[in-house]
Amino acid sequence: MTDTGGGTGLPASVEAAWGLRERPAKGPKPGLSLDRIVDAAVAIAAAEGLGAVSMGRVAKELGASTMSLYRYVGAKDELYLLMQEDAMGPPPAAPPPGTGWREALSLWAWAQREVFHRNLWALRIPRSGPPATPNMVAWWERGLVALEGTGLDEGTKIAVILLVSGYVRNEATLMADLGAAVESSGVSAEEVMARTARTLRRLADPERFPSVARSLEAGVLDAVDEPDVDFSFGLRCVLDGVAGVVSSTAGRASAPR
Repeated sequence: MTDTGGGTGLPASVEAAWGLRERPAKGPKPGLSLDRIVDAAVAIAAAEGLGAVSMGRVAKELGASTMSLYRYVGAKDELYLLMQEDAMGPPPAAPPPGTGWREALSLWAWAQREVFHRNLWALRIPRSGPPATPNMVAWWERGLVALEGTGLDEGTKIAVILLVSGYVRNEATLMADLGAAVESSGVSAEEVMARTARTLRRLADPERFPSVARSLEAGVLDAVDEPDVDFSFGLRCVLDGVAGVVSSTAGRASAPR
């Protein structure tokens, strides 16, 4: 592990991302830097997936020794954090004053989804705790700001943020997995769905699986829905649930004592 002597308990490279210590400008190999290491790792992940990223592979891409990278980043998990920080970037600007919580949170969710769809490899980074890097904390802050004025307590606000961001991640991961499956099949998404529908119609005995049979009869698998339409529907359902909590909280606050 790298030195954590800055008092935050964070690795030196993450403290550098916060501006709490200087980033090493030069290393054993001239031109090697933390920024170049992260850029090379992100490029590998974007081209080949997160599984292709290793300290040795990044070092090879930079023409450096693997050991020289450890002067800048202490472990692969640490590198993952910095890659995620780079991929996410800062959150979008706050919506105009007077924007309702629901619209503000919806804009936040759509913006997060767009980032994930541009960086599908980032969805494979294991989550080990709360945000710990500047951009990730800034995204967290923007989501919480959207909930100001709802009357929700701070713990419930965090729960709402986790719920919405979890939905975003799940949808993006599902789309990534389905896209990979379609690509590996060598046929169009429409043909994959058609094959699935034909198979299920043969297997789903209406007496044993009546609900599934009715869905197939209705043709729900005969067409490929637009991803944005599905995401919009799901997000609306999630926010409807949050609206119920907000309304309930407001009702309790206004009830006579």
